[in-house]
Amino acid sequence: MEADSNEQNQSLRTLFETANNQRHKLNSTPNPSSSVYQSHLQTATKAFHQCRDLTERLSIFSPNEIEDDISSSDLQYLLINHYLGDLLLKNSLDPRKDVLLRSRAAYERYLKLLDTYDMLSKSDNKLYQRYLSAPEGFSLLSQSDPTARRNTKIARYKQEQELKLKLEYLACVPLALQNDDAASREIYLAEIQLCAHNTFHALDIIGQELKIISLMPQTSPAPRPEELAEDHRQRNGIPNKYDNYFDKLDPPISQLLNDGKAGPILSKDGKPLKPFTLLDSRQRMRDGVFRQDHALPTMTIDEYLAEEKRRGGIVDGGGQTSTGPQDVNEDDMDRADGDTMKAREWDEFVESNPKGSGNTLNRG
Repeated sequence: MEADSNEQNQSLRTLFETANNQRHKLNSTPNPSSSVYQSHLQTATKAFHQCRDLTERLSIFSPNEIEDDISSSDLQYLLINHYLGDLLLKNSLDPRKDVLLRSRAAYERYLKLLDTYDMLSKSDNKLYQRYLSAPEGFSLLSQSDPTARRNTKIARYKQEQELKLKLEYLACVPLALQNDDAASREIYLAEIQLCAHNTFHALDIIGQELKIISLMPQTSPAPRPEELAEDHRQRNGIPNKYDNYFDKLDPPISQLLNDGKAGPILSKDGKPLKPFTLLDSRQRMRDGVFRQDHALPTMTIDEYLAEEKRRGGIVDGGGQTSTGPQDVNEDDMDRADGDTMKAREWDEFVESNPKGSGNTLNRG
């Protein structure tokens, strides 16, 4: 039994190293949306899932233990859920909401495991209690007080820099000291604290993104590949008027007339089944089939002028005939005397009113 346990521990250590190598390999792929990156991501995620399942089968961690009961070589396995949450968050193939929920669940398992061993710092423990009270509305920064928001940002930034400097210092320890159990234990504990710090930041971002997704309108799921191959009309249930094959260029006359909706106009009860136009004869209907698409004249120009004259739309007179010289009747003595008197009056007016006599303004 002891030999089997040692063999399984060796298998867990090998599997964890393989998963870590796959995780570090992602840093060499600059484009997260590329197929190569997503392939390495799926491989690393699967490896860490196997690591987590194996730690549970081996009962590496127990709620009845404390931090000192964990061996230094097993402390690194506490980070499995944190690494898994980071990898799940980078998945761009699955629906975003599902990705966020799976990543949040992995982060929650990581914090719960640290809380079980009382490995959270005082500030992180307060944040964890706040998160447990309201996971959906969790936020690191105050939404109402700008001063508190700024102070929180500064404090968390300083804390993150201190943890990174400590981890970098411990990582620079000579190889001889790294084989020391106490030194390696301190390195693992520093990385665990830094990951706890980053976990709360990730939970804050996940909560904000889930809130934005909840406000977005619901969209229908993307069609499957086999559905995309189908015809658009068939996929959406749209009937096709020309489903029946016809080897002529023009469709049948039944489809040309009434848009292919041939059939009875009235139902048996006398109700109209479709719009229709009443015509005076069948001959008019036949004549209207082959005709111009514009209105044709119904009378000639002479007929139009005669009709306008009859309605009083044309006035006689005008032109040269109305202003030219008229024929004088020499036997009409009364008209001749009237013209003579008119001429005499005009002569008397000219004599009594010489030209320029009315201009009283420009006299010298």
